[in-house]
Amino acid sequence: MVARQAVPAANGKAIPSAYPKVRRIRFRFGEPQPMSRHFVEGNIPLTHLVAILSGAFPPGEESFIRSVRKFADQITDPVLKKRVAGFIGQESVHGQEHRRLNEKLIDMGFPLVRFFMFDHDSRRQRLFVRVENMFPAKFHLAMTAAAEHYTATLAERLFSDEMQSIPGDPEVWHLLNWHAMEELEHKSVAFDVYRYVGGPEWIRIGVMAVMYTLTIPLVTVTVLLSIATDPSGWRPIRVLRQTYGIFRGPLVKGLMRDLRRYMVPGFHPDDVDTAALLDKWQKELFGAEGALVDHVK
Repeated sequence: MVARQAVPAANGKAIPSAYPKVRRIRFRFGEPQPMSRHFVEGNIPLTHLVAILSGAFPPGEESFIRSVRKFADQITDPVLKKRVAGFIGQESVHGQEHRRLNEKLIDMGFPLVRFFMFDHDSRRQRLFVRVENMFPAKFHLAMTAAAEHYTATLAERLFSDEMQSIPGDPEVWHLLNWHAMEELEHKSVAFDVYRYVGGPEWIRIGVMAVMYTLTIPLVTVTVLLSIATDPSGWRPIRVLRQTYGIFRGPLVKGLMRDLRRYMVPGFHPDDVDTAALLDKWQKELFGAEGALVDHVK
């Protein structure tokens, strides 16, 4: 379990502490059997959704890390400092392992994933950071806090029995489950940094309102573009049926309702109790006989 206690924040409210554990882990994509083209077995849009999300994770998580580091010198609370260190460590490893999966996906013929694969000293990376720095630092941090709530909400849904029963490449499933578990471990860190440095509620809520409105349409269009680059996925009736299944299934159905909780004044991510779910999956993945014990370096 993750250790918890209450510590005072700069605004007088308590910060519930959690110490995210940084796990040095290595996945074996394509071993011992090669990955199939549609690695979420037979599901074309869900395969492309996972590929697009995996592509977006490394630059996104690097941006999240930068947003928190901008306020590192303002954090004097030792518990929050330790939580931030765990958050940065976990996000760094997430980016590393998703990059490795992304390299595999590019080799398999997912060209849109390549769009997200730019080097740290590349022109695209410099442009990305330049645009990022056009926004006030607290706005950038509010974006991270909102995105972390979004991913934590999706993580809860990924752990549903219905999602876990979907057949697919075992190593990709291991990656997604590990990532989801750690998203729950550090789901409130960026939020608590934002609160600690006095981030306004109206910015926090407004940023989520924009993400709430735009994210699903943007992701849907990107997934359809990805499918358009995949001749083996040109099965219109099948794609429509499977896309409908995603929107009516456990990953998306009711998602907007759950995300709206974030926009209630005074909300905190720990108001959504995921302690039992997190405890279960920590044991499932990293207990004495956990599925990923042999993946830890």
